[in-house]
Order: sequence, then structure tokens, then C-alpha cells
Amino acid sequence: MHTDRERCVRAVRSKDARFDGWFFTAVYTTGIYCRPSCPAVPPKAENMTFYASAAACQQAGFRACKRCRPDTSPGSPEWNQRADAVARAMRLIADGVVDRDGVPGLAARLGYSTRQVERQLLAELGAGPLALARAQRAQTARILIETSELPMADVAFAAGFSSVRTFNDTVREVFALSPTELRCRAPKSANKTPGALQLRLPFRAPLNPDNLFGHLAATAVPGVEEWRGGALRRTLRLPYGHGIVALTPHPDHIACRLTLSDLRDLTVATSRCRRMLDLDADPVAVDDQLRTDPALAPLVDKAPGRRVPRTVDEPEFAIRAVLGQQVSTAAARTHAARLVTAHGDPVDDPEGGLTHLFPTPEALTALDPDTLAMPRTRRTTFTTLVTQLADGTLHLGPESDWPETRARLLRLPGLGPWTADVIAMRALGDPDAFLPTDLGVRRAAQELGLPATPAALTARAAAWRPWRAYAVQYLWATDDHPINFLPA
Repeated sequence: MHTDRERCVRAVRSKDARFDGWFFTAVYTTGIYCRPSCPAVPPKAENMTFYASAAACQQAGFRACKRCRPDTSPGSPEWNQRADAVARAMRLIADGVVDRDGVPGLAARLGYSTRQVERQLLAELGAGPLALARAQRAQTARILIETSELPMADVAFAAGFSSVRTFNDTVREVFALSPTELRCRAPKSANKTPGALQLRLPFRAPLNPDNLFGHLAATAVPGVEEWRGGALRRTLRLPYGHGIVALTPHPDHIACRLTLSDLRDLTVATSRCRRMLDLDADPVAVDDQLRTDPALAPLVDKAPGRRVPRTVDEPEFAIRAVLGQQVSTAAARTHAARLVTAHGDPVDDPEGGLTHLFPTPEALTALDPDTLAMPRTRRTTFTTLVTQLADGTLHLGPESDWPETRARLLRLPGLGPWTADVIAMRALGDPDAFLPTDLGVRRAAQELGLPATPAALTARAAAWRPWRAYAVQYLWATDDHPINFLPA
């Protein structure tokens, strides 16, 4: 979008928050860059230039605006709705791959050479993978500076910087303030939890929390997830350790309280929570497209801004999807809870009832299939899935190619289109995944006068593309299932 100058200028002049994260405005006369909705007086059009990323602004020598804090904008929705190499690379960078494995590790995960990856990112975003990761490290550092009392040296290494000097130079360059000055300017929180980090996760309005948090709470696995005190709480398995997160919906943000065993996991934990709650979506674009169907329009108008409930761990969700085949939500939770108790890693949770991390595929390979209370064919599906996830034959992650991975899933014995599509929708993040054979979808379609047979419904749903996963959320909303409501 940043190449459409006239459209960008109009968005800046109208202070349209919908475009925050889509592009960034850099001002020649002040040397700063802003989000489109910056409350300051808009600069003259001839003094503005536009970039696709904060990293590109920083690389061009611009500093972040102290008033609108463009580095805290929601992420661009493009990276979650596209399946090309650039979008997959951006999802991996957000997941911290460059900080852990470098650019060669990023390229290997994508199946490209480092030169190809750098060229593609530079062409579209104006910044290479190192610059994009550096911008992310700067934002992580800012969060730690403002929300913790850690010594600055600890902040530097937790944010991923190789030295305190690099940390100091980067913070000064990006924010035009020293780390100490940033901490002094930060608002003081009166209700800090010792050892926890308090964050605000922004999103594009509107956001309907009912189906989002209702679904995640209704399907919560005991010991791993819970709804407590108006917040969704769950354990997180992370690259350097583990964590516990509490997510509370508010009208203009999601309050996020993180307790981490290793602060180097902050960036990854935040990214995965945003992904689970689908916070980078563009609800206006989604709802406008779905409203073109007269059958869906009343559902969209009644409760706009529905999100697709996703996951923080792709293999975990795939395993849970197989456990939930042809059984009730309660039975699926019971099956998963038994696995967690027997094979999950224990964690300490002084604030609630979380007890374990969900078991890894490697841990589940030692499982005796005869202990699973399910039909023999589903046991075979389960053990095959776990084995392939453990040995790397099947990989599920932010960089997964959606059509290719779906085809691989369908080759597993006993894993049909419904399971493959629900994994594509909720684990892989495919916004166009569709469930025409789902009983709730078919029942809703019949009630709304839509075709009820899978083939005819799929043909009708072609007009909903590329947002069919969101159409599923609106169709499910016609049912009185507890997934559609926030717990009391």
C-alpha cells in the first residue's frame, strides 16, 4: 500500500487508525516516522514519504515519533493473509527465527538461499531480514525498559542484543532517547505483579471478544489453559524456556501479563499470543467482503469484528484436532487432559490452576496406543501424526505452505478434509480455510437459507474468498454453543 501515495496521504490527513501497521509515514523536515493515525498536525504532503515497515524507516535514518509510538502499531494484516515467501518470512521473523538461527536459518526454513530471501524482502519492504529483526529487538527492549526494573545490561541481552553498546546505540538511534530516559518517561503501574511483564496488545477495531475468548475458554485443556478472573490463562512452551500468559479483553486493547522463565522469549511469546488472538487481522476488509452476501450481512452487522481463534503451538493444535475427531468438546478436553497429566512437563503456577505444558510430539511417541480410549483407526491416525511431527516428516509452523501442508495432512491415515481444514484454519492461520462438512456450519447454512450440501455450499462460498475462515465464525455464531460466549 505504501506505493499508493495519494491513498497514503488521505489516510494520514484523516488520521485513519485502520491503516496503522499497513504503512509508516516518514517526515523529511523533522526526521521522524509516525503511524497514519498520529494525533500531531499532519505534515505537508511534499514533506512526507512512505515505507512498508518500521525497519525501512529506521534504515533510512528516521526516528520513531515519541507521541504516536509507531513501533507499537498492530502488525500488517498482509503477512497473515498471504502464503508467499515474503509473508512466510515475516511470520518467521516475528517468531524470532533470525535472532535464534540467523539469516541462514531463516532461509533454510523457507527453502531459499539467503540471497533470495534478502532480495525479496528488500524489494517489498525496503529492509532486509537483519534490519527487520533489529527493529523487533528495539521494540522488545523498549517493552522491557518500560515494564520491568531489570538492569539495563540484562535488558540488552534479553532483547537479543550482542552487547550493551549495541543496545544503547540502537535505542538512541530508533527512539532518540537513552534507555535511562525511556524508563524515566514510562508511566508507573500501580498494580504490577512481581516477576510479571504487563503489556498492551493493540488491534484494529472492531473486535468481538465473545467468539474469540469464548471458543478458547470452552475448549481449554485442564492444566494447560483456564478462564480465571476475566482472563484467559495458559502455559507456553517457548524456545528458551516456558511461560504463563493471562490475556484480558478491553475495548481498545488486550491486556497481556506474561511470566517467563527466560526473558529472551518475550518477543516470541508476544508474537504467538497475537497470532492466537488474530490481532493483526483487518476486520473492516473482512466484514465488507462478507456483507456482500445477503445471508451473511445480518450476522456481520449484529456482531462485527469476529476473529478466528488460533493457537500458540501448531503441533499441539494438530494433536488436539485428532483427539477431537467425532467426539464432543468435553470428551476432547478429557482425552487431552489425560495426555497432559501423563506426558506434559510440570510447571508452577502460584496464581491459578495451571499445572503442565502440553506434551511435545517427541514425548508422545513413547505413548502406548492401547491406553488411548478411542477406536483403533483413530489410534493409528494419532500415532502416525505424532511420529511424523517428531521425526520432522511433517512440519507445522508459521512458515508452512498452506496448500502443500494440507495435502500432506490428507495423506495421513484416517485424517479427512474436516481435520485438515480445521488445522489449516486454526494452526496454520489460513484465512480462506473452509469447513463445508462441519455439522455446525451446515446447520447454520440451512437455517439461513444457504445451500446445505458441502459441494453447493462450497460453490456459494466462493464469493466469500479469501475470508472463508471468518465466514465460518459468523456461521457458528448462529448456534447456542458455549464457544460463542464469554464465560461468566
